[in-house]
Amino acid sequence: MDDDFADWYVALRPRVLRAVTVAVGDRDLAEEATAEAFARALARWPAAAALDAPVTWLLKVAVNEVRSRWRRARLERRHLQRIAAEPQRHTPAAEPRDDGLWTAVAALPERSRQIVAMRYVLDLTEPEIAAALGITRGTVASTLSRARQQLATALTREETP
Repeated sequence: MDDDFADWYVALRPRVLRAVTVAVGDRDLAEEATAEAFARALARWPAAAALDAPVTWLLKVAVNEVRSRWRRARLERRHLQRIAAEPQRHTPAAEPRDDGLWTAVAALPERSRQIVAMRYVLDLTEPEIAAALGITRGTVASTLSRARQQLATALTREETP
């Protein structure tokens, strides 16, 4: 790691962590989000240090990370509520192997297949996938969203006689 970044990190981290903790009200979540913000800064180093207001940028990145997590948690809760309301439609397969699902995955475009495999087989996070493929996290998220929609459509067609 670059010594300049290490010094910059040691100097700014306490301030950023305090600000994020106050902004989100959860110390553990603030620590994770602050770490993510500094990881993104390291990926942009030394341009991150040259920003007009690096502390403000770090705070914005960290708070946006928290908002993304909250939004994802809300979506997961809604999905679980839908599953609970319709248990007959969402019964898990007896076997972890579901040929229909993997056939539908195989029909996806190459990038979608790669991202689905990295997310659901390797259990990588969106930032990890983005880094591995050299694309933005937003591209990963939108590709996953489209892939899930395509899979839902394909699997729903398969269920109807």
